[in-house]
Amino acid sequence: MEFKLVEKKKDSIRVEIVDADETLIVPLIHELLQDKNVADARYVTGHPQLDKPVLTVEVKEGKPQAALKKAAKSLANQFAEARELIEKQI
Repeated sequence: MEFKLVEKKKDSIRVEIVDADETLIVPLIHELLQDKNVADARYVTGHPQLDKPVLTVEVKEGKPQAALKKAAKSLANQFAEARELIEKQI
């Protein structure tokens, strides 16, 4: 999966996702929407053969890139904790 910046504004960012994996995208959007500084986070797939999926993050305050990084880091920590629990119990 690869992220490409499509558009960057003061309060929003649009990122094209190449080889998108919705197993990661859905939790990422959920995590973004939990952030009080995020006004909106949406993922548009468009036409499967003509369009690349685009993630849009709009913030009330702060930088949208920071919100995206924060959400990604939070998810990474959650998955690491889950992996540690599985490794201990199996």
